[in-house]
Amino acid sequence: EALRDIGKHFSINEMIRRDSVRDRLENREQGISYTEFSYMLLQAYDFLYLFRERGVTAQVSGSDQWGNIVPGVDLIRKHLQRDGAASDSLAFGLTAPLVTKADGTKFGKTETGAVWLSPERTSPYAFYQFWLNAADADVAKWIRFFTILPHDEIAALEAAHAADPGKREAHRGLARHMTRLLHGESALAEAERAAQALFSGDIASLDARTLADVLSGAPSSDHQRDELTRDGPDGKPGLAIVDLLPMTTLCKSKREAREHLQAGAVSLNGVAVGPEDRLTPERLLHGSIAALRRGKKNWHVTRWQ
Repeated sequence: EALRDIGKHFSINEMIRRDSVRDRLENREQGISYTEFSYMLLQAYDFLYLFRERGVTAQVSGSDQWGNIVPGVDLIRKHLQRDGAASDSLAFGLTAPLVTKADGTKFGKTETGAVWLSPERTSPYAFYQFWLNAADADVAKWIRFFTILPHDEIAALEAAHAADPGKREAHRGLARHMTRLLHGESALAEAERAAQALFSGDIASLDARTLADVLSGAPSSDHQRDELTRDGPDGKPGLAIVDLLPMTTLCKSKREAREHLQAGAVSLNGVAVGPEDRLTPERLLHGSIAALRRGKKNWHVTRWQ
């Protein structure tokens, strides 16, 4: 029904004449699919619906959406003319240049690693880490695009970054400002506490959601929980850490595992363990997670179900 209604106002020839479509049709290497071709019709109807039902008068987007916004403005205008509405009831489209990353990909929801404003989609910790891990080539541009910091503070962060990029002062300033702006001071403090917990290895105090975010980039493996509830060959309960380590990415053999354990290089959930230590259900975080670390940066997450 919606497409039939739109069809009364837009002909195929009219759509083909639009710059955004014509350019694609004339580019033999790229072309345009039916899905993309019809997308402007659906977006136009979306704008009309929001205009009528919610009083939305402006649609804002990146410059790549200009060809999809204009049909919506035209559709609204034609409906108003048909209905005899007042001429001052107008709709508007506003676009801005696309924000791109240093690698040329656009900053948007369809890209890998998209960042969301909702804490249910992107937690405050993950949001903080997104900005903290910005490419050096992006950080100065993003500070100017996204923050509302005073000019002198922006200039100071840029100067600090130029003087010593390794300190990542600009990245930290961007991450702190954006997380505070969206999620508030307490969420920022929690995000920084989680980051420090990962660095120090003291992860036992983190809640389940934050723990999952903190360790999301670490290798992981799934295991049967009953391995922890039965006695081992030596008659002791649980699974020996020296036997568990070769099941992970941290060691290739039991001999290597024993060497690392004897050197004090291995921790379980932030607590140093030795050759005689064992993993039992009581030592699992949130009832199902055991996070092993070798050295300062090598993590492996084991999940027990």
